[in-house]
Amino acid sequence: MTEKECIHRDDEEGSPLLRRAIALLIAFVVLVLFTILLVYLILRPTKPHFILQDATVYAFNTSAPFNFLTTNVQITIASRNPNDKIGIYYDKLVVHATYRGQQVTLPTLLPQTYQGHKDVSIWSPFVYGNNVPIAPYLGNEISQDISVGSILLNVKIDGRIRWKVGSFITGKYHLYVNCPAYVGVGGKMVANSVVVGKSLATKYQLVQNCHVDV
Repeated sequence: MTEKECIHRDDEEGSPLLRRAIALLIAFVVLVLFTILLVYLILRPTKPHFILQDATVYAFNTSAPFNFLTTNVQITIASRNPNDKIGIYYDKLVVHATYRGQQVTLPTLLPQTYQGHKDVSIWSPFVYGNNVPIAPYLGNEISQDISVGSILLNVKIDGRIRWKVGSFITGKYHLYVNCPAYVGVGGKMVANSVVVGKSLATKYQLVQNCHVDV
């Protein structure tokens, strides 16, 4: 038998083994994906519920002519896992505040946590920004809101979560939360507000449901 015939025969013997290995790999991948889909369809994880409980305003000041904004607000946010059989890993949560679509505070990183079935997690971070430049067209808007005595801030959370079913943990999913908050400014009080201590900060009891996307 020539060398060429030996090589050809080895290729013929190896090809079925290679095809079989590829077929087994494809079958395994399909089985894993089918299992994940089946678990999802059976359990149907419900996205967590977020509530903005309160906001304490320590500072909301502008510098003439309303081109820079200084903000210092402590917020209390509660999250509840509504699922009976699914836990939630909060791998990364970053919170900040926006005013009329513009981010006006630095991002604040929240602690990672695991949320069991029906559990509630609460965070009380500060969101702040010192002399943040604001868009020129917002100058008049801020001026009007301060004269009225109240503004609408949006507290936003951007993060990554994973679902846990038994010992099985999914990949990461994008979490987006938006919480509207009406608070007083310019020294004016609004409903459900109290002055806190000697700091002259004002605390607003909001209990505002947040919009959540996963």
